[in-house]
Amino acid sequence: MSNVVLENNVLQEKPGYKIMEISLPIFALISVIVLAATYMGVLPKGMIGAFPLMMVIGAVFNEIGNRTPIIKDYLGGGPIVIIFGAAALVTYGILPEKSGEIMINFMKGEGFLDFYIAALICGSILGMNRKLLIKAAIRYLPAILGGVITAMALVGLIGALIGFGAKEAILYIGIPIMGGGMGAGAVPLSKIFSEALNKDATEMLSVMIPALALGNALSIVAAGLLDKFGKNRPFFSGNGQLLKNKEAKLDGQEEGKKEESNPVDYKLMGIGLLVAVTFFSWGRILEKFIPIHSYALMIISVAVFKAIGIIPRKYELGAFQWFRFVMINLTPTLLVGIGVAYTDLPQVIASLTPQYLLLVACTVIGAIVGSGFVGALLGFYPIESAITAGLCMANMGGTGDVAVLSAAKRMELMPFAQISSRVGGAFILILATALLRLFM
Repeated sequence: MSNVVLENNVLQEKPGYKIMEISLPIFALISVIVLAATYMGVLPKGMIGAFPLMMVIGAVFNEIGNRTPIIKDYLGGGPIVIIFGAAALVTYGILPEKSGEIMINFMKGEGFLDFYIAALICGSILGMNRKLLIKAAIRYLPAILGGVITAMALVGLIGALIGFGAKEAILYIGIPIMGGGMGAGAVPLSKIFSEALNKDATEMLSVMIPALALGNALSIVAAGLLDKFGKNRPFFSGNGQLLKNKEAKLDGQEEGKKEESNPVDYKLMGIGLLVAVTFFSWGRILEKFIPIHSYALMIISVAVFKAIGIIPRKYELGAFQWFRFVMINLTPTLLVGIGVAYTDLPQVIASLTPQYLLLVACTVIGAIVGSGFVGALLGFYPIESAITAGLCMANMGGTGDVAVLSAAKRMELMPFAQISSRVGGAFILILATALLRLFM
């Protein structure tokens, strides 16, 4: 341990290479302990076992992705390596099966994804400038519509030209990709299709999943490419800011200065945690009475409360500080869970035929072009509009939103990403019903 010394019986770090701001020797020691517990079969169940394993894996793959040429510059860097690297570890048996079960249960059974998304939605909305939120929301839905129309038109046209069929390309590739993810998109879509076509819903779902998975993967890659393009063409990029008028810039800068001037307060962070999970519960309550996904209802509720201005500033600041803590410290951890629990690697690989890949790519490109163009007409930065209103419609819902925004280095756009995945996803279900009646 050349850059760690023992002083007064306490390990002292010297300056040097660090992972997660931990010196390499100490991080290596932590990793050895965690991996020893994993392979010995004594890794604790629940979050106490999932957290250390996922944090170690996420940190290592994040370093690899952020330091590997081409990957770091064009393919999204750390996030894409974390997701597919973690998926490979479990798929090919490199990690013990028991550890995979612990991580999957942590993500799905114990609700870590919901916990993370709740923090991001509440904190990012409540931390926004109120005027900026109102101005952006009014013009956002047309940008989503522009992306959907362009994506459907392009995939249908190319499907017809290559002999796949326009109707088949739209229904089996375009619609599932733009459908808002798995639970809120592909699953209800499979039921809609099965009833309309008199086929088994499981069969329909097996047709949709490869498109969904590939669309999600290409969306992550495209997000990294758009970030790179924005750095080379600053005119098209707001660097994480959606609106491009001067007033929005001033509002955003003013809000940023306010947040930066507030020191971290641990009690406020605790309040923020409670606010986030309470709003999540409120969304679930509303879902019982309103046939819209609870995430969408949560977003609408938080946005309405913010727009009206009835939440005391203290609670808004607490939610913002909690969101920042979760985003900075737990994003790589979550991406590991996405790879392990939500990425079917064999299915993605099996679908990699040139024809299928072309149609998936056309859908994603259509979403980018349509939402970027319409967004620009409405006063948005084209790249931010393409990422949120386009790619966050074409990815795998909440998990895809995190991966796409992470690859694009624009996590502060999570509220708009969630509007795309949830409200936009609900629109796709309606569109699918209408198209099935039209085509059949």
